[in-house]
Parts: sequence; C-alpha cells; structure tokens
Amino acid sequence: MAFHTLIPPTLRDLQALRTLGVWQLLLQALLTGGITGAVIGLFRRAFDLINMLIVRYVEGHSLADPWVGASIFAALLVLAALAWLFLRYEPLVASSGIPQVELTVAGHLPMRWATVIWAKFLATLVSLTGGLSVGREGPCIQMGAAVGCGVGHIWHEDRAATMPRYLIGGSAAGLTAAFGAPAAGLCFAFEEMKTPISAPMLIFTSVAAFAAWFVIQVLFGFGLIFPFSRTELLSLPQWWIVPLLGAVTGMLGVLYNGILIRMVLWADRSRLPQPLRVLTPFLLSGLLLYFYPQVLASFGVSAPALEKLPLPLSALLLLLGVKVIFSCVSSASGVSGGLLMPILLGGAIAGACVASMLLSLSCISPDQIATVLLVSMAGLFASTVRAPLTGTALVIEMTNSFQNIPAVLVAAYIAALTANSLGSQPVYDSLKQRAVNLEKAHQARIKHGKAG
Repeated sequence: MAFHTLIPPTLRDLQALRTLGVWQLLLQALLTGGITGAVIGLFRRAFDLINMLIVRYVEGHSLADPWVGASIFAALLVLAALAWLFLRYEPLVASSGIPQVELTVAGHLPMRWATVIWAKFLATLVSLTGGLSVGREGPCIQMGAAVGCGVGHIWHEDRAATMPRYLIGGSAAGLTAAFGAPAAGLCFAFEEMKTPISAPMLIFTSVAAFAAWFVIQVLFGFGLIFPFSRTELLSLPQWWIVPLLGAVTGMLGVLYNGILIRMVLWADRSRLPQPLRVLTPFLLSGLLLYFYPQVLASFGVSAPALEKLPLPLSALLLLLGVKVIFSCVSSASGVSGGLLMPILLGGAIAGACVASMLLSLSCISPDQIATVLLVSMAGLFASTVRAPLTGTALVIEMTNSFQNIPAVLVAAYIAALTANSLGSQPVYDSLKQRAVNLEKAHQARIKHGKAG
C-alpha cells in the first residue's frame, strides 16, 4: 500500500547513517553491491546466451520459409503473453523502473523487493528476447534497489524498503553492473536521484558501486559496452563541432521526449486492452525482422558498427527515424525495459548523421567519427534525462575514452541547456506520475478482488 511520511525518508536515513559503525556501513554496502553485481551479471549472461541462440536460429533458416515465419510469430505471441502476465502480477516492473525507484525514495511508492527482483529479471529478458527497443539499465537499477532492500532486511531494518541508503546504493550498483561504469553509478545516485551529499551516504554508494564493478568486471569478465577502435581528439579549430552537437542533440532530445510522452499518454487514455497494447510492439518486432531488422535488439546496428558503416546520410536519417519511433512504441506499451540504451544508440545514430556531413565537407577525419558519435550519445542522454554529469561519465567509461572528457562534458551541458530553454521536461519526471497511476490501479484490483 502506498505510504506517506511527515519526515522525508532521505533525511531520516541520513540521521540513521550517522549512528552506524564504519564496519557495519561497509559490510552493508559490500553486500548490496556484490549481490547486485551477481544478479545483474547472471542477467547479462542469460541475455547474451538467448541473443546468441536467436541470431543462430534466424541466420540458420530462411525467413521466406512459411514454417519459420510461423514459428517466429508464435514465439512472439508467447513472449507477449508472458510480458502481459508479469505486468498483471506486478505492475511495479512496468517500463524502465527508474521512476518507481525515485518515487520509493521520496516515500510515495512501496518496494516489494523480493517480487521485483525475480519479476523484473524475467520480464526484461522477455522484452529483450522479443527484439523490442528497450534497454537493461533501468531494470538493473530497479533490481539493484530491490537487492538493497533485501540487504536491509538481513539487518532486520523494519523500514528497509523505504530507506534511501539501500535504495540509492543499490541503484548505483545496478547502473554500475549494467554498464561497467562505477563513476556513472555515483553520478546517477546524486545527480538524477538528487540525493543530499553526506560522508556516510557517499561512502555507502561508492563501496556498493565498486563492489558491483568488481563482480561484473573481474568475476564475470565483461568488457567495454562500446569498444570503438579510434576516438581521436578534436583539434582546437574543430571545437565549433562540440556546441553544434550539443544543440542538435538537445533539440533531438526534446523531440524524443515529446513523442515518447505523447505515445504513453495516448496509450493510457485509449481503450486499447492491455494485452493488445503489450502485443503491439512484439508484432511490430516480427515485421521489422523481415523488412528492417537494423533497429531490433538482436540484429540492429550497434554504435561501434556505425564508426565504419559506409551508409549515406539518407539511410542514416531513416535508421534514426525508425529507431526513435520503435523505441517509443516499445516503451509506451508498458513492457519491462529501460530507456537509456535506446537513447544512447539514438545519439550514436544522430552523431553518425552529423559525422557523415562533416566528413563530406572534410571537417573531420575518419579517425574522429567515433568521437563525434560518443559526444552525440552523451548529448542526447543529457537532453532527455537532464543529467549531464551522469551522461558524460557513462559514455566515457563505456568507451574508455577519457581523453575526450572536456568535449563530452561541454556538449552534454549545452544539450541539457537547450532542452531546458525549449521547455522540455526530463523524461523520468514525466513518467513518475504514470508509475503512481499503475500502482493505484493495482491496489484497486486487489481491493476489488477481496471485496468480490
């Protein structure tokens, strides 16, 4: 049941943190980060295996074979049914998961941590298996927050499910484990989640993030998410490109947020039954597999591939348009899945469009294409989420391009300022109310069932 409190949970938890011993604080953080890393590591391994099997099946069979087509669409129908069942069973696993965590930290939503861990794990695998244009980062953040609550229950904390140190520390660990980016996890905890900075909270989130990084990188051995081959610095005379990319991605972020939120609100107001609403992106995924597989999760063009992909500007613009629309349709359906990876890939495609024009005008060299891509990725992230520090840290860590920090940071802030000046609301702020409505509807169904 939703709860409210006179004392903000963050302030209450900061007071509790000051009374903890150092060793107890460190142990709680290590467990939160370590367990989160293990859960997310298993999640990533499971998806990699499923993705490999899907690609192997499709490449080993002819899509022109009607029996192959029938098997693919039958599988998509089953996946859509599973996605709907997960949403019906636990509405908190809908969509990204980040708005739900932020509302829980603020004291407006409960955290059914045990259910959220396994349901979000499986529901997101279902969405990704279906080829939907969703990411894993939001679900990983929500699973990390749920793991943090579970760690709190080990200490018999009566209000662990509402205590920000567990939620925020777990969220930082979740983002770290999703992308192998501990600095981005810390930035997310304090920039996006607007956590007051204190020494105990900083220690807790830092230890949790680095514990998750250790499990993911050392024990599981995951590498870079975006291993670009060359990210050559822009020279001083080329620095006019940086504000250009910031402005372009800022305007694109406004457009992206506008399309996404309008689709979500239209779907909420429509009389479309939820099973049909969930089914739509899965069927669209099947059609795209035949006619435009470049935007699908398993077969799509990756950001590193754009570095050397000899596509004309018209083809890149088409890819960007279809990717944005499919991402918005996937998210508006309410299925479990994040927004950040599609946003990052959309930023890379937008950067490829700009790089194509710059290259034709001899403004950049081929070795600088990847630099334009990663700057655009951070810009679109910053304009949609409105967290430029997080976007900068995330892109730099995912590409191991620390020499480009100044260009990425400047472009990210320009993109965020552009979106602000155009009156666009951050995407997660817009989605928080939707999470509240989903929870209210779930509670209403429970009461109606008991009354019946």
